[in-house]
Amino acid sequence: MSALMEEMNRRALALGVPLGAQLDVTYRCNERCVHCYLDHDDHGEMTTAEMLNVLDQLADAGTLFLTLSGGEVLMRMDFFRILEYARELSFCVKIKTNAFMIGEAEADRMRDLGVNSVQVSIYSHRPEVHDAITLLPRSLERSINGIRFMQQRGLKVIIANVLMRQNFGDYEGVRALADSLGVESTIDPTVTPKMDGDREILGLGIGHQELFEVMRNPGLVGNVDEFCAPPGETTDAMLDEVPCSASHTYCYISPYGDVYPCVQFPLPTGNVRKQKFIDIWRYSPEMNEVRSIRPRELPVCGTCSHVGTCTRCPGLAYMEGNMRGPSSQDCEKSFARTGIPSANMHLKAARANLVQIRVDMPQSVLVN
Repeated sequence: MSALMEEMNRRALALGVPLGAQLDVTYRCNERCVHCYLDHDDHGEMTTAEMLNVLDQLADAGTLFLTLSGGEVLMRMDFFRILEYARELSFCVKIKTNAFMIGEAEADRMRDLGVNSVQVSIYSHRPEVHDAITLLPRSLERSINGIRFMQQRGLKVIIANVLMRQNFGDYEGVRALADSLGVESTIDPTVTPKMDGDREILGLGIGHQELFEVMRNPGLVGNVDEFCAPPGETTDAMLDEVPCSASHTYCYISPYGDVYPCVQFPLPTGNVRKQKFIDIWRYSPEMNEVRSIRPRELPVCGTCSHVGTCTRCPGLAYMEGNMRGPSSQDCEKSFARTGIPSANMHLKAARANLVQIRVDMPQSVLVN
């Protein structure tokens, strides 16, 4: 992060300004990705007028950075009207799309409107793998065509690759594809539970050995010795710092007007169809509870040696049942990166041993 961005975040945090927001304009999508956490049916999306009103409210609240996402954003016939208005309000706009519906005209419009960047999910360089994940024939071919149209017009395009068991062996191929297209690429080993709390899709995620490999790939992490170094001494500053931007300088708004601390934190805090955004942001009890979280008072994470370097997501912890508890997925990342088990992993092991002891113990002892 640049020094300017660090200073902007510091001031926004001090002033309680929602510096960034993600607005999902629809959950409808032409793909049916096997790992997607959304319900793609339309349960009453905000109208064009409501969407534009939300943009006005975000601008009034001081938001500068806006991500427009979905579903697939171009499933909305009014998407470019929403985008145009966002740029009229001087938002720095990022778009998330599968690029399947982007042709020359759409790419021209994005360029002319000054879109900051466009993120496109690509799961494999092999059509048979990518299309099997999206469940849409020729989706890789169409997405690559859309990327080419945007790249040729000077738009910044970023390929995002979620790692799963189906495509783990292809991440180097996806990086090579991005290089050949002249665009950036990222990888993410996190499969997110569904918004309704269903965790079944987590079974699609990669295992520990694969995660270990990713964390020690210098082409992905840079200096392996530095990246995988054991955690240092825990300081008071680490224990008192804000754990992430959710509800502090960032929030998420659904196509139905529901406001959440983050796209990965489905804790309802209010709805812009019933309340003003700024009132939800400032006064929602749920928002303020999230803001109160500090590592020091977390019963497990506050005692963990990884507390200063862990990527613990309170939203993923919430999806496990307790926003103040550990996020097991982040514990596994810390372990894969350093080889040192987290406090949560030690606790789970101790509980498993206790259960095994009780199983092995003679019934006469248990009765007595």
